[in-house]
Amino acid sequence: KQSKAYAKFAGAPLKVHKITNPWRSPTGILPALKTREEGSFSQPSKIIIQLRKQKYNADYDLSAKECADTLAFVSLLEEKLLPALIYTHWVDAKNYVDVTRRWYAENIPFPLNFLLPNRIHGRQLERLRLVRGDPTLEPGEQLEKELYHDALECMTLLSQRLGSQKFFFGDSPSSLDAYVFGHLAPLLKIKLPNGKLQQHLNSLDNLRQFCTNILVLYFPSESREAPAKKVSNHADGGDFDNEPHKRRNQILSVLFAVGAMLGYAFLSGIITIKHTPARLEEPHVDEEEEEED
Repeated sequence: KQSKAYAKFAGAPLKVHKITNPWRSPTGILPALKTREEGSFSQPSKIIIQLRKQKYNADYDLSAKECADTLAFVSLLEEKLLPALIYTHWVDAKNYVDVTRRWYAENIPFPLNFLLPNRIHGRQLERLRLVRGDPTLEPGEQLEKELYHDALECMTLLSQRLGSQKFFFGDSPSSLDAYVFGHLAPLLKIKLPNGKLQQHLNSLDNLRQFCTNILVLYFPSESREAPAKKVSNHADGGDFDNEPHKRRNQILSVLFAVGAMLGYAFLSGIITIKHTPARLEEPHVDEEEEEED
């Protein structure tokens, strides 16, 4: 979201292709920016830098102090808010199973919709361990409490900094507005079973209105979309569980799982195939029996 928001704020004439399959991206990751001269970029910060190189700069009118404040608040977002967002969407068991994993099951083609969520789940947990500086970090109540404490504090500071202004530095949006919007807007669009961050965001009227205003002004088609429905607690697989393809998909998933397990077993040496050379029979010549005189 922050990449698209920054491009909108800076007036960059991007041609947007909406896809849900990362394998169709030029970098294999979403979002991605493809340029004619300098290749493709995936990380939001690199996309923003590339747009600035093309003279699309949303921070052009900022003072030196405002630029310094931008760096400080972006650092605060990445240190305090981002880990809690990762935990909320990818580590919290209820949110992951009922919302995140199911979204992938419904929007990405088979079999990628079964492989990709678990792969990203593992990567995001490793990312969280790296951010926290603890390679043995495991999900739990204590970790959740610490992460959410930092995130709520960060959102409160952002609300205080925003005050009654339309944007963080007055009447025109900047890169800081793009970063804040990119981190917080999904919380307004998605209904999560464990919604502690959402509840706090909704309690901060100016910050919630800030996100809503950007949606209306710069993403009108998305702001008119109906709110996402809360996912049923019974299902894990989206259209995987819907008739008339339920039986077919169940069989395909079982076959795929068996194939994956057999492949792992062969590669790890759990199962081996012993080749026994066939025994060669001695040449046999049929001869006619001679009659004795």
